[in-house]
Amino acid sequence: MNYLEFEKPLAEIEGKAEELRAMARSNTGMDVTKEAEALDRKAEILLRDLYKGLTAWQKCQVARHPDRPHTKDYIDALFTDYTSLAGDRGFADDHAVMGGLARFNDMPVMVIGQEKGNDTKSRIERNFGMARPEGYRKAVRLMDMADRFRLPVVMLVDTPGAYPGKGAEERGQAEAIARSTEKCLAIGVPLVAVVVGEGGSGGAVAFATANRVAMLEHSVYSVITPEGCASILWKDAEKMREAAEALRLTAGDLQKLGIIDRIISEPVGGAQRGRQATIDAVGKAIEAMLKELTGKKPEALIKDRRQKYLNMGAKGLAA
Repeated sequence: MNYLEFEKPLAEIEGKAEELRAMARSNTGMDVTKEAEALDRKAEILLRDLYKGLTAWQKCQVARHPDRPHTKDYIDALFTDYTSLAGDRGFADDHAVMGGLARFNDMPVMVIGQEKGNDTKSRIERNFGMARPEGYRKAVRLMDMADRFRLPVVMLVDTPGAYPGKGAEERGQAEAIARSTEKCLAIGVPLVAVVVGEGGSGGAVAFATANRVAMLEHSVYSVITPEGCASILWKDAEKMREAAEALRLTAGDLQKLGIIDRIISEPVGGAQRGRQATIDAVGKAIEAMLKELTGKKPEALIKDRRQKYLNMGAKGLAA
């Protein structure tokens, strides 16, 4: 288990409990069951207390936790007959973006998402979930195909942001993001999105401009990372805690602002401590959102989506 900075007290208690059990395993005459169980109870209470009132910055840390389920995990668990479709038909295939045809509850769909990877090798291959222009152009191609074949589109968002490298900029990163956002608004099929980890900047908006948007309880969605915001506003990345609060990037704040439509509950301790329960909850949310849109005409879906984004900014939060 990878422990976050604010989970250090929990790490100590769980570490002591594991030490006791290790001693008991090496010495069969030693019975430390009661002591270990007492520490387990103490750890459980502390875990609940820690996650009861997470700050915005702590939620950022949880959203970035390496053990959270990623897009590939959701596709493997929730979709059947997944057939990956590669390349943008122009430059290359971007491994930061996964996408293809699949069945969701036996319904044919197009599923697209950003994949961060789960170890050093896969993270480098996936560019840590930061898509290049060819990734967004691949998404446009797949959305276009879904529109032609009348397939609902399911988007899974998990990215720190679009890749800002020199090559990406030379190949038209901003234009590719804009085209992807435009395509989201133009297709006449149901489009639902779930922010499963980080929803960073335009790189996330290009996937999440949907009829219905859901967020996991401890995921985040913002125009910039707290560190980036602090560097620009205060010339000090260490002020990321203040920036996180000011950005209103939590699921609770974004639902109040009308940016997202629903919050998906996570197990106590976050998705990383209950991977299967989280995946099941995301599956139920996708099913419910698609059900709301089933049977609507293409014109109605496009109008619904357009109106949703025109209405943004009408609601506010007290500072």
